[in-house]
Amino acid sequence: MAGGGVAAVASRRRHLAGASGWAGLVHNRRIFAIAVFASLGGLLYGYNQGVFSGVLGMRNFVDTMGKPATDPDLKGWLVAILELGAWFGVLCTGYLADKLSRKYTIVLAVAVFCVGVIVQTAAKEASSIYGGRFVTGLGVGSLSMAVPLYNAELAPPEVRGSLVALQQLAITFGIMISFWIDYGTNYIGGTGESQHQAAWRIPLALQLIPALILGGGILFMPFSPRWLVNKGRDDEALVVLSNARRLPKESDLVQIEFLEIKAQHLFEKEVAEAKFPQYQDGTWISSVKLGLFSYLSLVTTRTLLYRTAIGTLTMFFQQWTGVNAILYYAPSIFASLGLTGNTVSLLATGVVGIAMFLATIPAVIWVDNAGRKPILVSGAFAMATCHIIVAILTALYHDSWPEHTSAGWAAVSFVWIFAIAFGYSWGPCAWILVAEIWPLSVRGKGLSIAASSNWMNNFIVGQVTPTMMEHLGFGTFIFFGAFSFLGGLFILFFCPETKGLTLEEMDDVFGAQGLAAADSERQQAINKRLGLDAYDNPSDVQVHEKGDEKA
Repeated sequence: MAGGGVAAVASRRRHLAGASGWAGLVHNRRIFAIAVFASLGGLLYGYNQGVFSGVLGMRNFVDTMGKPATDPDLKGWLVAILELGAWFGVLCTGYLADKLSRKYTIVLAVAVFCVGVIVQTAAKEASSIYGGRFVTGLGVGSLSMAVPLYNAELAPPEVRGSLVALQQLAITFGIMISFWIDYGTNYIGGTGESQHQAAWRIPLALQLIPALILGGGILFMPFSPRWLVNKGRDDEALVVLSNARRLPKESDLVQIEFLEIKAQHLFEKEVAEAKFPQYQDGTWISSVKLGLFSYLSLVTTRTLLYRTAIGTLTMFFQQWTGVNAILYYAPSIFASLGLTGNTVSLLATGVVGIAMFLATIPAVIWVDNAGRKPILVSGAFAMATCHIIVAILTALYHDSWPEHTSAGWAAVSFVWIFAIAFGYSWGPCAWILVAEIWPLSVRGKGLSIAASSNWMNNFIVGQVTPTMMEHLGFGTFIFFGAFSFLGGLFILFFCPETKGLTLEEMDDVFGAQGLAAADSERQQAINKRLGLDAYDNPSDVQVHEKGDEKA
């Protein structure tokens, strides 16, 4: 929205809303609880990421799967096929999230995920692992987009970063418990030739428990208020906002938030009607054509192209920090750094999970105070430093780790520090940024494009890492370190700060304040028609301090 009146309304809403950070989460505890539950989708994503790294090194799994579990190229495909499925799944999710709703898309994704897990758990040969992981990837990819989208649209602006960051906290928690479950089940039947097949089937099967809880429980959660407005269900949207804020529907804060969402929706609808009057008959073919034009607008409209570039490149750099190379192949990497024995490398891998999980907690609490850019930039430079130090130590001692155990443990320590740096920065903040930058009309589609960038690059990293480790050695760490540094520069010079803004205010941040005069007049007319301009007097503020006492 444009104009000084809108700025005054935004200022008033922020004054009414109250604190961010931990205090904001406590104040908005109902939304906090819903977001925590929805973030079980992140736990599935993280657990699936982490569990397979330990399974890959288990003796019985290697004996059962044969060459695909030992050959570097085939082993890369065994890991990366999930990311290929996730890439395809997330591209479909943009349409499904808009058509079915955010929460029903989560239900569908969970169902697909469970099918893939069952196929993997029952696998007798590598082909079942390939197929099962691809199907699991379809569900994981869909969840990786639908959950942060749902949390972002339900969240008040002052705690939106924290609530979206819960997704990454859940991911790191899933990674952490998967590492330690692998460590424990590795002993079933012994770690040598006597190891039982349950050692790797149990960790895979356990994914079904949180999946079924999420799939059943999300049915009792509210719809996204922004999706409801987009579908013309205004009364339901107002009820959701009222219940989420624990304030009466008549309160200024609830009314302002509802009217801002409504105004943005009406503006985008009227613009679409003006641009494409021939596709407004409500038929299926017209809906498909409007959808295609929406996707096309992401690269043909200047301000949307800027957002598309920010979203896709942020996810590109997130993956080329090398984080998933470490997560997928941690035991192999630690073995290459001088840790002998599968048990020791699994133990060191478990510490990666703990470090990343604990580092994500401060991001959840403080991201809305510190902002996105400082966290992303500092994390990128810290990860680059860790990669370079590990590369130097590996170059010096890779042929003599047994005689230089202290250097080996130093390298391992910097891998742990890398995990901490990723955990507080690019893990949560990249998803926060790409979930909040889109206008309502293309939010699902825009986020699906950004998330598809994440998964395609994730796929490439998973595919090439075994070959890189074999042929480049320490150069692998230099490679990922360079991209980590470039990612920090990209955020520093090209990305705007988005903390504390509503999803509707993002237009101004990304240059839409230069709207044509006709568009500006249209927005102001909508604001006046809805009565939003009645809230533009910042001196007339009544803070509902006891609103959270509402049942």
